[in-house]
Amino acid sequence: MLFRSLVIPMLPFRLSNGICSLNPDVDRLTLSCDMEVTPDGQRVSYEIFPSVIRSHARLTYNSVNKVLDPENTEVLEPKYTELKDMLLEMGQLHEALYQKRHQRGAIDFEESEAKIIVDENGHPIDIQLRDRGVAEKMIESFMLMANETVAEHFSKLHVPFLYRVHETPDEERIKNFYDFIGAFGLEVKADPSDIKPLDLQNVVTKTQGTPEEAIVSMMLLRSLKQAKYSEDQLGHFGLAATYYTHFTSPIRRYADLMVHRMIHTYQEKGNDQDTMNHFKSQLTDVADQVSKQERRSIDTEREVDVMKKTEFMLDKVGQTFDAVISGVMSFGIFVSLDNTVEGLIHISNMTDDFYNYDEKSMTLTGRGKHKIFKIGEPIKVKLINADLNQKQIDFEIFDPENSNPVRQNPSRPGNNRGPRRDGGNNRGGRDNRNGGRSDRKPNRSRDNKK
Repeated sequence: MLFRSLVIPMLPFRLSNGICSLNPDVDRLTLSCDMEVTPDGQRVSYEIFPSVIRSHARLTYNSVNKVLDPENTEVLEPKYTELKDMLLEMGQLHEALYQKRHQRGAIDFEESEAKIIVDENGHPIDIQLRDRGVAEKMIESFMLMANETVAEHFSKLHVPFLYRVHETPDEERIKNFYDFIGAFGLEVKADPSDIKPLDLQNVVTKTQGTPEEAIVSMMLLRSLKQAKYSEDQLGHFGLAATYYTHFTSPIRRYADLMVHRMIHTYQEKGNDQDTMNHFKSQLTDVADQVSKQERRSIDTEREVDVMKKTEFMLDKVGQTFDAVISGVMSFGIFVSLDNTVEGLIHISNMTDDFYNYDEKSMTLTGRGKHKIFKIGEPIKVKLINADLNQKQIDFEIFDPENSNPVRQNPSRPGNNRGPRRDGGNNRGGRDNRNGGRSDRKPNRSRDNKK
C-alpha cells in the first residue's frame, strides 16, 4: 500500500527490502518468464522456470528516460553509458509491443496523476504532476507481455489458476457513454450490445490532443466494469487480451504471490488430480478475498489522497484558480484544478441565475441568462472553503467584476450538498480505475499498472 509519505509493504520490511529485493550484485531466487520476441513484437517462444538472478545495476526511471531522449545533453553515471545500447533496444521493443496492443484494441488511458510532496512532519507543501516517460511505459509493456504469457500457458494446461479479468461493459452504460460523447460531435456506430475494445479505443484516439480528451477518457472509465481476480479465464477487455493474470509483482500483491505459489507447485508436483483439487477448492475464496482487499487498499489510498489535498488547500481560501468542469450534477458543478485537486461549486453558490439540470447532456442551464455549464469547459473559480474533517473542498465561480471578499464561514448546504461521487471524497469517477489504467502502471496498483 502506497501513501503519500509512507510505503507499507505487503511483506515484512526485512524481506521486501532484503532477500526478496533484486539488489545489485547479489544472487536472488526468482521465477522467470523468458520470452523470445521478434523485432515487430511477435512472441515466438517462451519458458517459465525457477531461476537465480544477479542484478548488475539499479537504474532510475528518470535517468533511463534521459538515456532514451535523443535531445538529452546531461552527463549521466557511467553505468547508463555502458547500458545505453541495451536500453535503446529495449525502447524499440517496447514500441513494437505497444503497436501490437494498439492494433488489437487495447484502450490506452493517460490521466493526470499527482504526487503530493510532504515535509518532515507529513504536511503537504506541494502537488506535482507525475510524468510517465518511455522508461515507465517500457517496463509496463514487458510486464504486460509476461502476464499474458503466463496466463495463456496455464489456461491451455487446463489447470486451476488465478486470473486477472476485466469483463465486457454493460450495454446500458455504453449507451449512456454514446449519448455523452455525442454532445462533443463524436459518433460511434458500433453496437453497444456487442462492443469491442477497438471501438472504444477509436474514441480515445479521436480525442487525443483536444480539450475533450481528459473528460472523455474519464467518462469512458466510468462506463467500464472494475477489473477483479477470478478462477475463470474471462479475458481482459481494457487490454483487449484473451489471457491475463498478475505475475510480475509477488512481493507487492498477494494475487501475484498466489500465482507464483501455484506455478512452483505445478512444476514440482505436476498436474495430478490431488494438486488440482487442492487449488480448485481454494481459488474462489482467494479470488474474492484479494479482489476485496485490493478495493480496500485503493479506497484507503484515495482517502489519504483527498485528505492531503484538502490539507494542502487550507491556507489558500480566497485564492482564485483556473479549473476544468469535471462533473455536472443537479446540486452543482465539480471542478478539477491543474494540480488534480477537485472540489464542488454547490448550486446554492451559483446565485447569478436559477439553473435547470439536464441529465442526458449532463448540463446546467441558466433560466434567465441561458449560460450553460458542461463537462470539459474551462472555468475560473475561487476557493471558499476547505474542510479537513469532512475532506471537502468548496469553490464558487470567480467573477472579477463582482468580486467580494471571501466569506470566512461560508454557509454550507449541509445535507443538501449532494452525494459524493467517490465513496467519501470529491474525486468523482475514479471507482473504475481498475478497468483501465489501474491494470497498467508498474509503480502502483495499475498492473500493476495493467
